[in-house]
Amino acid sequence: MIGSNGTVSEISAPPSLDAVADLAPVRDRDRPVWLALGEDGTISRWDLTAGHHKAVGATTVPAEPDHEPWNGHQLRRRLHASHGGRFAAVVNDYGRFGEVVDLRTGEVTLALDNQGDEEETVPFSLEFAQSRGRCVVIHRTAWNRLDVSDAETGVLLTDRSLPTPADAEAVPEHDLDYFHGALYVSPDGKRILDDGWIWHPIGIPAVWDLDQWIEGNVWESEDGPSRVGLCDRADYWDHGMTWIDSTRVAVEGLGDHDVAMRPGARIFDTSRTGRSEPPRRPTAVELLAFEGPTGRFFSDGTHLFSCGDTDLSIWDPAEGKLLGTVPGFSPAHYHPGAQQFLQLADGVVRLWTA
Repeated sequence: MIGSNGTVSEISAPPSLDAVADLAPVRDRDRPVWLALGEDGTISRWDLTAGHHKAVGATTVPAEPDHEPWNGHQLRRRLHASHGGRFAAVVNDYGRFGEVVDLRTGEVTLALDNQGDEEETVPFSLEFAQSRGRCVVIHRTAWNRLDVSDAETGVLLTDRSLPTPADAEAVPEHDLDYFHGALYVSPDGKRILDDGWIWHPIGIPAVWDLDQWIEGNVWESEDGPSRVGLCDRADYWDHGMTWIDSTRVAVEGLGDHDVAMRPGARIFDTSRTGRSEPPRRPTAVELLAFEGPTGRFFSDGTHLFSCGDTDLSIWDPAEGKLLGTVPGFSPAHYHPGAQQFLQLADGVVRLWTA
């Protein structure tokens, strides 16, 4: 069984590394290099193999002290790293503000403001991606709007305005009734998954093409032809979710309502669509649903990993079989290049490699 021969190793965090608020993997290499965000706002580059780290930047994102938690979601700083690690974004999950920092120069290239409105219900929508050889950042600029900006210059790449309808009471074309949530870029960098919700609160994850959005149709994220929904779950979003590969997505939870949700995973093929009833919008084909997985979801391109409160479990997403467990290990972070899971607590780093 996968996981039977692997052991969890432990190392001490470097003494000079301040209390860590968050970690993000530098994904363009197969050695475990991470960006680390200190509680004091320092951004460090941490090479676990070499055993050292170096401060490479800093952030001054506002703390938002007037934030009121919703459903137990406390505002927290979240760190994102671009694919090669040149850029970092620090945002307030379940809050309003953030910024993108060029770690070569230390300059803030983009100040982020999602304009509020139910922001306490979702992590700050942000992901880095690549487009025509440049690094871009996808970010929430309103409750129902995402934009793409050049990470180096901050230039907006998806400029658009809702058209004014002839009938003043009509809904403008492209108007989107959708609160954007956590974002996930597919492993091939071509598609984006959005864990958002609509009112009356129903979680509806959606997927669309990134290149088409940036280079073809600026309305692709609202109602473009590549946009497809996955499933509808009343009062249920911001739970485990991951790309398995560049077409399949795993979503945590079996059921259609929060009060009756059971631990498990649903696997969708986003390249194949049907039609929902109603309102007959394009919907990804569901391949499989199986009980067991719960908590945070990750994938190495073949397996589904679920991180519960105490254990890491490994699953076959094609057949729904449990392949192994790593007991007593519940990592919050995964480095896809090094295929390494990391759990950090009380200055001790616990590691397991798939």
